Amino acid sequence: MEQRFNFFKVYPQAYQQMLEISALSASTSLSPLETELVKIRASQLNGCAYCLDMHTKDARKKGETEQRLYTVSAWRDTPFFNEREQALLALTEQVTAISGHVSDAVFAGAVKHFGEKGTAEIIMAVVVINSWNRIAISTGMMPV
Repeated sequence: MEQRFNFFKVYPQAYQQMLEISALSASTSLSPLETELVKIRASQLNGCAYCLDMHTKDARKKGETEQRLYTVSAWRDTPFFNEREQALLALTEQVTAISGHVSDAVFAGAVKHFGEKGTAEIIMAVVVINSWNRIAISTGMMPV
């Protein structure tokens, strides 16, 4: 696929607003690696090669291991993610695939590990990366 157009040049006001909401989402109680896990898992579910390329590189720079990066998509079947990260990934999946709704158990698990404010921060981080994914996928952005 070729890039259809540069969304950010065509609509710079939207780009600026996305940067501002991304900055807000990045300044939360979530650790930098937790934030990258959200971005990676949502981008996997959405099939966003551009964002996967970017956020796996960012996660490595922040200290994430190759082993964990390779198994994010199969997190339930590995011993590599702790209960807190499992709650984060479960909520990320259900908010990304929202047509199935967010179950009470997944929501309660997130609140147990992150509190209400932290859970709200996770939801916002998922909303932000899903928005970036949709811009990248619909305009044909490619990793470099």
